[in-house]
Formats: sequence, C-alpha cells, structure tokens
Amino acid sequence: MSPRERVIWFRRLALAGAVLAGCVVVLGAWVRLTDAGLGCPDWPGCYGHPYPEAAQGGVFHFAKAWHEMIHRYFAASLSLIIVALFVWAVRFRDDRAQPVVAALLLLPLVCVQAALGALTVTLLLKPLIVTSHLLGGLTTFGLLWWLSLTPATRELTESERALRVFAGVGLLALIVQIALGGWTSSNYAAVACPDFPTCQRSWWPHMDFHDAFVLWRGLGVDFEGGVLSNPARVAIHFTHRLGAVAAGTVLIALGAWTAYRAKSRRLRTAGLLVVFAVVLQITIGIAMVHLGIPLPVATLHNAGAAFLVLCMVTLLRALWPVPAIGVVTLQGVDPPR
Repeated sequence: MSPRERVIWFRRLALAGAVLAGCVVVLGAWVRLTDAGLGCPDWPGCYGHPYPEAAQGGVFHFAKAWHEMIHRYFAASLSLIIVALFVWAVRFRDDRAQPVVAALLLLPLVCVQAALGALTVTLLLKPLIVTSHLLGGLTTFGLLWWLSLTPATRELTESERALRVFAGVGLLALIVQIALGGWTSSNYAAVACPDFPTCQRSWWPHMDFHDAFVLWRGLGVDFEGGVLSNPARVAIHFTHRLGAVAAGTVLIALGAWTAYRAKSRRLRTAGLLVVFAVVLQITIGIAMVHLGIPLPVATLHNAGAAFLVLCMVTLLRALWPVPAIGVVTLQGVDPPR
C-alpha cells in the first residue's frame, strides 16, 4: 500500500471512529436521562456478567441495565478503533503525510475515559465525574473528527490568521458552556426552570449559588435523582442559560466574522456552520423547556452539543493549514486552493 493510500484509509478509520464517538456521546446522554447510570452497579460487566443478568437479592431493572451495557459496548468498540489509530500512527510516523500527534493523544484520553466511566458507577454518579466524562467524550469525538479532516493547504491571509485568537476564545467559551450543561444534567437541574425566558416566573429567581457549585461532597453519596435543594438547582440552570447567551454571542460573532473575512469557500462554510450550529442548539434548548424536558428532545440537545463541537473543529482545521506537500484527501492529493 502506498503512503497516499495509507493516509486515505487512516482518515477513513478516523471518520468511522468519529461517527462511533458521536454515538457514544448520545448514548451516554440517553443513559443519564433515563436514570440508567446505575443500571449496572459494577464495571465493566453487569452484575458480574458481560451482559445484563439479575443477581440474587439485588434490585434489577432490565431496561436500565441494557441502556448502560449498550453504551459500554459502543465505548469498547470505539476503544479498539483508537488503539488501531495509535498503532498505525506510530508504525508510519516517519511519513510526512501521516497525522501523529492527535492520534497519540487519543490513547491516553480513552484510558482516562475508561477510568471515568468506572468511577461514574463506583462513585454513584458524582456530578464532577459525570461532567468530566462528558467533556472527555466530546474531546475524543473532536480529535477523531480532526484526524478525519484533510487540512487546508492554502496560505491564510493576514486577516484570516488574525481569526485564530478569536477562535481560541470561542473554543474556550464552548468548553465552559458544555461543562455547565454537564453540571446541569448531572445535578438534575434541567427541570428547575420550567418556563422561558423567565425562570420560576421571575427574571431573577431565588438562587443558592454557594451550594450549587460545590465540586466534591465526599464519598458514599448517591447522586441518582440529585441531592441539591431547589434554589441550588435553579442557580445551576440559570447559570447555564447565562452561559448560553455569552457563549452563543461569542460563537455567532466568530462564525459571522470568519464568513465575512474568509477568502476561501472552505473557511467561509466553516464559519457559517458554526453560526447554524449555535442557533440550532439554542432552539433545541428553548424547545426542551417549553415542551417539559421530553426525553428525545433532551437527548437531541446533547447531540446538538456534539454537532457544535464538530463545526468548531472544522473551523479550527481550516484555520490551521499545512504545506501542500504530502497532504492527502480521501480522493487523492489535495491541490492548493
């Protein structure tokens, strides 16, 4: 197999991994939203078995156990793809067209994810662990999508290069907002504000910020169903809304400004995709509140976050081109644009 064909198949495998990682993120949300996080109280099996099977004397919920195990099966399949990408990158690291750094980062990341998955169960759905697990899953998804994309080969203009700092700010805003979303979900605060645009029929409801963002509450606390008071949950939900306004403003401005200043169709399209993803995610969030947090829409909100990560990574990939030599697309050699 020629170096060009190897890189083509490497990117295809990374694309398959990105699709699978997206499924893992959505399935993880489904598990959390169906209260199935403790459907299998042990790890990596379920009541000591590789498939859901009741243990004598235990409380067994068949549907919840299957939700949890299906998520684990997908995650295990994803791990195999990541190991393959790691071995591939190390084996052909001397090829100039072979992506290496991102592939090497994926293996320790998936090991951390496995540890967080185990701790999610053994520490009884501790919000800090659940939120970290969500961030790790979306980071894995983002890195795989990055590896699947062909880097741009054209030189950026001075105005386009200036967008990189703005893009870094946008990425930071997105990470913070996703963390707030994970904290909202893991503390069962999504239903704390059942109305919109007000919360509890007030523009500034009674909130307990002091108790809302305590990261560690000790061991042995079962967080299924949540342990916080209503004012603390309201504070979390309200902060997530404020974060949506702030992050949405930054990302829409980034996407619009990129589309305005871009000289290439690829970069312009990436900017417009970011704007579309933000508007879509905010729309889903508003609909979720108005409809009373239905399970499909709440799961779709998590999928929207993954789509936003995808669009942001696409923009970052377009803003960091590489020299034309050795760049390979799925169709062949990528010509300069």
